[in-house]
Amino acid sequence: MILSKNKTQTKYLPYLAGIGIAIIFGLSFMFTKDALSIYKPLELLSYRFALAAGVLSLLVILGIAKVDFKGKPWKYLLVLSIFQPILYFIGETLGVRLTSSSEAGMMIALIPVVVTVLAVIFLGERPNLKQYISIIASVAGVIFILVMSGGFKIGGHFLGLLFLLGAVVSGGAYNILSKKYSKHFTPVEITFVMMWVGALAFNSAYFIQNLASHSRGKSFETLFTLAGAIPLIYLGVLSSIGAFFMFNYMLSKLPASNAAVFTNLVTVIAILAGIIVKHESFYWYQMVGGLMIVGGVWGTNQFADKIKQDSSDIPVA
Repeated sequence: MILSKNKTQTKYLPYLAGIGIAIIFGLSFMFTKDALSIYKPLELLSYRFALAAGVLSLLVILGIAKVDFKGKPWKYLLVLSIFQPILYFIGETLGVRLTSSSEAGMMIALIPVVVTVLAVIFLGERPNLKQYISIIASVAGVIFILVMSGGFKIGGHFLGLLFLLGAVVSGGAYNILSKKYSKHFTPVEITFVMMWVGALAFNSAYFIQNLASHSRGKSFETLFTLAGAIPLIYLGVLSSIGAFFMFNYMLSKLPASNAAVFTNLVTVIAILAGIIVKHESFYWYQMVGGLMIVGGVWGTNQFADKIKQDSSDIPVA
């Protein structure tokens, strides 16, 4: 009886992890928005990745996470890290700053679709007709939101959406490269390099920016206030590390096609968080476009073969 009970509890743990991942990634847009009211974009990125790299290194030192780069072509990971975290997080952070949490969540939902398109070009995979229809539906949803939210005028809001699209493309490229290099490295090793490249790149850029402007930026005292520390801890530890480990645990227990379904919940959580917690305005055209995007993302995953599905299983948040 005890054995049966333990097996039942273990059976549901991957699903609980999937729900946890969706909640953490979905709320990350809201915490990014909060952090940007305190820190400048580059300042936020430098602190976030310094914290993530430090915590992940501590986990490696304690033996909780294991990495081994001996005899492996680790230089490939430097190329991967250009797309994620550098280009991706520049696009996401600036995009969230100029748009809303709900819009950011909907735009980032396009990453699995972009992965499918890039997989055709670089991995030789071929979507079926239902996947093509799903891709078109998602892209149409984005265009619909762009047009209805003010057309294609060059302004802050539109530029924010463009930054988010840049993040989507960078995230898609990262997925393809991560899929290609996964035969050489474990997910932990890939993430370890990503966090350190992000920490070095963003902190170096932030240091140079302060030198050029003869400013030392925000005082370090801000880091020790609740308003300054909470979003950084959430983004640097929970979003960058915690959700990552849960995602890999879920993938080790569930088929890839089942695991990918949970990533579709990220958009829903982001939209609901923006409306309920931040009281952001949400118009009918955003709902229509959002449903088109989510439906397209769901279809792109649902109608994919298991082999094709694996190309879009690695998350970006």
